[in-house]
Amino acid sequence: MAEVNLNKNVPFEENETLEPINGNGNKEAAEQSKTLQNDEDDDKDIAKKKKKKSKSKKKKALQEQTNPQSMQAQTDPPSIPVVDLFPSGEFLEGEIQLYKDDNLWRSTSEEKRELERVEKPMYNSVRRAAEVHRQVRKYIKGILRPGMLMTELCETLENTVRKLISENGLEAGIAFPTGCSLNWVAAHWTPNTGDKTVLQYDDVMKLDFGTHVDGCIVDCAFTVAFNPMFDPLLEASREATNTGIKVLYRPC
Repeated sequence: MAEVNLNKNVPFEENETLEPINGNGNKEAAEQSKTLQNDEDDDKDIAKKKKKKSKSKKKKALQEQTNPQSMQAQTDPPSIPVVDLFPSGEFLEGEIQLYKDDNLWRSTSEEKRELERVEKPMYNSVRRAAEVHRQVRKYIKGILRPGMLMTELCETLENTVRKLISENGLEAGIAFPTGCSLNWVAAHWTPNTGDKTVLQYDDVMKLDFGTHVDGCIVDCAFTVAFNPMFDPLLEASREATNTGIKVLYRPC
């Protein structure tokens, strides 16, 4: 019959089990078995901690390589190819708009998550093209001003793209001629050589340019206006774009 400690002043330790005591030495065997089990558990815990620590170091190294604060600073005007700014070869994600309503299933579907994993190399090419687009877009917004020749604008923009994307034939470069449509012109206008059109204070310009890497095209158009009276128009356009992305449906 098993002996039980009835001393209420000596509580059992957490996870402690009661062992039978008899003359056959079962208690010693049980204690040895428990010790061996504890040793195995300790070994497993150590292995898990080492594995977790290794993954943590790799993740931290990648974050440091892709952290804007630790990367080489871009020049002004931009001149350093983005591949030199991201030595890890992994480019940062841009702004993300989450699916909504009838498209929410695309965020939880195992099949869609697997497709995302398979297409990761393509996404990295797109992110490289997008990073170039982002940096060029930021620079151009900073130098746009009334009185600027449209030919000067397009040449400056496209030459900056060529530098940052490391233009290389069909592997990387400008996706299409820059569109800088003014006012009533809806889209796809670009000045020819010798055109003397000048950007005016009251103009509304749709600036549209694209970059590509490995055939993956990033195309982003944005509206430029200097007169504050057009601010509501710009905000409405931005909100409409983000809403469209959220409800976008791809059959693939």
